[in-house]
Amino acid sequence: MTTVAGVAPSPIDGTTEEGLLSLTLHVWRQPRADAPGEMVRYDAPGISTHMSFLEMLDVVNERLIQSGLDPIAFDHDCREGICGTCGLVINGIAHGPQAATTTCQLHMRHFHDGDTIYVEPWRAGPFPVIKDLIVDRGALDRIIEAGGFITAPTGGAAEANATLVSKDNADLAFDNAACIGCGACVAACPNASAMLFTSAKISHLAVLPQGQPEREKRALAMIAKQDELGFGGCTNIGECAAVCPKEIPMESIARMNREFLRASLKRGRR
Repeated sequence: MTTVAGVAPSPIDGTTEEGLLSLTLHVWRQPRADAPGEMVRYDAPGISTHMSFLEMLDVVNERLIQSGLDPIAFDHDCREGICGTCGLVINGIAHGPQAATTTCQLHMRHFHDGDTIYVEPWRAGPFPVIKDLIVDRGALDRIIEAGGFITAPTGGAAEANATLVSKDNADLAFDNAACIGCGACVAACPNASAMLFTSAKISHLAVLPQGQPEREKRALAMIAKQDELGFGGCTNIGECAAVCPKEIPMESIARMNREFLRASLKRGRR
């Protein structure tokens, strides 16, 4: 483990001494995919409790740049908890200690002065490290490409009330469509399973009228693709649902298994 010390804090406006933390960070640094990585220690004084976790990393990076050092590479985009880009393993927990919270929405007020924080990337074979805390989550996109869509005719939009959907089905579809594809379920699962992600995508289309024409094909194709990409199987440990920032339930996996069985039986009768 490498230690980087003596990185001077930069001024932080709008905070008082009572609202500042002095932290010790241990961050995974890996210069490129084919190079070995290691945990590097950084002293991070003067961190505001009003910052998000990513803002804290921004401040650390500003200090590293000012000191002529390579900043920590990490993924981020909307910083509003809806894009799924910001995933980090914080103290061994995907997205950190706050339930139903993405890394970008995790605030430093949930930590304490003097805390030691370990920051790592997603750890899964299908998510190879690109640099530092950035991994390639393109495997999830390829699962979607295999069948997570509907075929719809082009032209004018249909009248909103032309196709009725029951409230139960609408609620179930919306709950599963909330999945942001962050990959926390894969990172938390000891088997590196993508079943919660895939089940959310299959479930939200399976109960809607628009998803019926390709219902069986979708279940078979998406599950086959996740297996092909090297994701593990589900053994009902439940770590995936425990860390999901959108609280996709384990019941979605059971629903996906039913969809797969249904599709397999229908295919066998043809």
